[in-house]
Amino acid sequence: MAKPPVLTPQAVDFPRWYQDLVNKAELADNGPVRGTMVIRPYGYALWERMQQEMDARIKDAGAQNAYFPLFIPQSYLTREAEHVEGFAPELAVVTHGGGKELEEPIVVRPTSETIINEYFSKWVQSYRDLPLLINQWANVVRWEMRPRVFLRTTEFLWQEGHTAHATYDDARAYAARIHRDVYADFMVNVLGIDVVLGRKTAKERFAGAINTLTLEGMMGDGKALQMGTSHELGQNFAKAFNTSYLSGEGKQELVWQTSWGVSTRMVGGLIMSHGDDNGLRVPPRLAAVQVVVLAIKGDDTVIAKVHEIGDRLKAAGIRVQVDARTDTPFGRRAVDWELKGVPVRVEVGPRDLENGTAMLARRIAGGKEPVALDALEALIPKILEEDQAQLLRESRERRESRTVDVATIGEAAEAAATGWARIPWADLGPEGEAKLAEQSVSVRCLIAEDGSVPADDDAPGTIAVVARAY
Repeated sequence: MAKPPVLTPQAVDFPRWYQDLVNKAELADNGPVRGTMVIRPYGYALWERMQQEMDARIKDAGAQNAYFPLFIPQSYLTREAEHVEGFAPELAVVTHGGGKELEEPIVVRPTSETIINEYFSKWVQSYRDLPLLINQWANVVRWEMRPRVFLRTTEFLWQEGHTAHATYDDARAYAARIHRDVYADFMVNVLGIDVVLGRKTAKERFAGAINTLTLEGMMGDGKALQMGTSHELGQNFAKAFNTSYLSGEGKQELVWQTSWGVSTRMVGGLIMSHGDDNGLRVPPRLAAVQVVVLAIKGDDTVIAKVHEIGDRLKAAGIRVQVDARTDTPFGRRAVDWELKGVPVRVEVGPRDLENGTAMLARRIAGGKEPVALDALEALIPKILEEDQAQLLRESRERRESRTVDVATIGEAAEAAATGWARIPWADLGPEGEAKLAEQSVSVRCLIAEDGSVPADDDAPGTIAVVARAY
């Protein structure tokens, strides 16, 4: 009798496949409150690696890390009308504390523009204090009606950057820098996802922003996932909180601001971009474990050798885990590591040692072959780079092959059933966008004809990228 598959095949039920993989690869569990999640150690290790890579890029862009409170006075949110209106349906509000009703309700942080502006208005006095570039790694709460682990949860982890600048041009350039040099660089070169960079339509903009830049990735089922955003806030929050500075000419001026963020949603994007019917496939540059060295049998010589190999590979700068749990059947362990998507397995048994070899299994390229033990340090880094390039290539090829140019709203909606559509924004416009929304299809972003980000919504030749989305 054929052995049943570990995961529901993607082609049979993609959402079920996703949930199976999250569970069986031990990435996360549902939390006790609807919409919350418990991120398990292997899933959290992926997030930690994302944090490390992103944090380095954020700091290279000049921002410094800080931390702001989780609890925000409700009155802060009401100061910027468009902002509070945009977040009102998602707010969690604390009305009691210490056994008493609070004098003022407290909002559990949905995002931090308001509380950060309260402090920016204290910290910024003159043009010498600008630009002020702050980032925080934190959790936020947005009451989610249709939760899905990593993709949409009531509480999630993220980074949120907030900056204040002396001029509109400086703020705009910084939002674009984060969009391009921080987010896109990370997503393309580390996550291996060939994201499209564009600007949101007025309907899809962040509440209170004058422009939102987005990065959209195509998932394995052809749907889009918003991977991150960078917002130009203009002076909306500066007016509400009187965040101003004394210019070099002695005039009091309002600052210009940005905010930007990516979240644990990227873990979901990683799963849906690279996973297959055998489990997760983790890009080597991201992987917390790039190589696992497995002892096939509990022979003392074998156990000693796998630890020696692990030490040698670590010394070569490779992230390694040794699996010497020979009380668990080898086949089960090999399947578990395949589910977790570790790029390379080095399998060692008594016969391998006699031959001076190990069996090398590649998760991304596939296949197994014997390799001389003394060749591992030189060979594995090359394999990891090949596999990194393969995942990015597959991501790009999927998006290009499943994106079509269309001329009508009907064609756009039809194309969105299996992939993405590109349609001139001048032919679609806000009215067409509203008609697509009735069919659960959205304009993911606006791009220029050459694929760059247009200067404004009405720039000549602007193209709307249309898709169903998570």
